[in-house]
Amino acid sequence: MAHNIPIILASGSQIRADILRGAGVDFKVVTKAVDEAAIKSAMLSEGAAIADIADALAEAKSMRVSRSTEGLVIGADQIMEMDGQLFDKPKDMAEARERLLQMRGKTHHLIGAVVISENARPVWRHRAKTALSVRDFSEAFLDEYLAAEGETILKAVGAYKFEGRGSQLFSHVEGDFFSILGLSLLPVLDYLRVRGCVKT
Repeated sequence: MAHNIPIILASGSQIRADILRGAGVDFKVVTKAVDEAAIKSAMLSEGAAIADIADALAEAKSMRVSRSTEGLVIGADQIMEMDGQLFDKPKDMAEARERLLQMRGKTHHLIGAVVISENARPVWRHRAKTALSVRDFSEAFLDEYLAAEGETILKAVGAYKFEGRGSQLFSHVEGDFFSILGLSLLPVLDYLRVRGCVKT
């Protein structure tokens, strides 16, 4: 029997909310500002591994909300790496176009982390790394893709929504579908079942 532990998503990401909602999880969204750039910059200067940075960002988001909100608070983060370089979300459509041209014919990685906190302490965490190979698309395809998607792609670090038209950018991927989208759903559900929040 499921317990009445509130489930909180500490993310304003529409796709993460859609993933949980699609799985039938009852939750509410609570977000609080976290200085992601400062955390990332400090950890990079210390030579931290990318997975550790994603984990720290997920934990910071989760903990920030958990300090003032009861329940299991889910924080998540995802970092894109290609050719040893880290990428942030593109600032505008021109940068998105340039980013996608840079990615063409190459493989990049999405390094993601999910941290669940309760009573202002982390109680569960998961990391995932996915590899995505971008096909050698034409510039005509790219321009059509950008026109169709519009500025919605600026919310994604790779300038694509894999669950939609963005899937056409790829020739091959390795990794979990939900992890590519930014939330490793199956491990999260497994932990929620352990806690009695969803039926076993």
